[in-house]
Amino acid sequence: MPEGATRAGYVTLVGMPNAGKSTLMNQLVGEHLSIVTPKAQTTWQRVTGILTEGSAQLIFLDTPGLLEGRDLMSKTMRAAAEEALAEADVVLLVVDSTRPPSDRDVARIGEVLGDVRVPLHVALNKVDAAPTEAVDAWQSWITERLPEARIRRVSAVQGDGCPELLEAISSELPESPFLYPEDEIASDPVRFFVAELVRETIFEQYEQEIPYSVFCQVQEMREGQDPLYIHVDIYVERKSQKGILIGKGGAAIKALGAAARAKIEHFLDRRVYLDLWVKPLDSWRKNRAHLGRLGFRVPPDDERASP
Repeated sequence: MPEGATRAGYVTLVGMPNAGKSTLMNQLVGEHLSIVTPKAQTTWQRVTGILTEGSAQLIFLDTPGLLEGRDLMSKTMRAAAEEALAEADVVLLVVDSTRPPSDRDVARIGEVLGDVRVPLHVALNKVDAAPTEAVDAWQSWITERLPEARIRRVSAVQGDGCPELLEAISSELPESPFLYPEDEIASDPVRFFVAELVRETIFEQYEQEIPYSVFCQVQEMREGQDPLYIHVDIYVERKSQKGILIGKGGAAIKALGAAARAKIEHFLDRRVYLDLWVKPLDSWRKNRAHLGRLGFRVPPDDERASP
C-alpha cells in the first residue's frame, strides 16, 4: 500500500445465536454499543460500530443470530443479517467454541456463507472456557468446509487474541479514504442506543417471555434541559405483560428505570431524567405494519403475508 494511503471498509459479524458477536464487537471497538445479556438472541437489528486505528477504519456490522426464519420476526432478523453480509468487505464468522458444531450450526452457516466472495475470517470465541476437543472440532470443520477462511482463537470477554484478529482483518480492507470522521464510534443515532440500553436492562431484570415480547423506542429527548429528559415507550404484545413490567405498586418499573438510567448516563456522560411508558401493541412481532412502525425492515418476500 502506498505511503500515506488508508484502508476502510465494512466488517460484517455473523454467527449462530449466543456465539458472542455483540461482546466481540464491543471488545474490538472498545465501547458498549451492542447489548449483551446471558440470554440468547438479544440482537434484533444490525448495530454499527466504528474503529479508526492508524491508517485503517473498520466499520463493524453486528447482526442478529442466524435463525431458521419460521415466523415474520425471525425472517426479518435473518434478512437483516443477510443484508449486512451483502455490504461486507470482510466477513467475520463468530462461533461458540465451548461446544462442537452441531448439524444445525453447520447447515445454517454453510447456507449463509455459501455465496460469500470477500475475505472470510473466523473467530473461535470463548476459548478461555472451551474444552480442547470442541475447539479442535470447529477447527477441523472450518478447515474442511471453509478452506479459504483465516481462523483465530479469541476470548471476546477477556480480549485474548483480539489485537491479532484486528490486525488480520485490517490488512484485508480495500484501499479507501475513511468513510466516517476519525473520532466517531457509531453511525446509529443516539436515540437507538438509548432505547437498546433500556431493552438490555429488561433482558437482565425480567424472566421468561417478557424480554422477547418487548421493544423500546425513544419518543422525545429534550437536549436543552439538565437533567436531559428522555421519554421511552416500551411496547408489549399483550395487556397482561404491561402489569408484569410495571409490577406491584410500580416497583418493577422503578427498578428498571433506575438501572437503565445509570447505563444511559454513563453512555451520554450527563444527568438524565428517564420517563418510561409501557404500551400494549397487539402481537407486534407478527404484524408487518407494527414491525415497520418500530423501524424493522421486513423482507419483501413477506409482503403478501397477513398483517
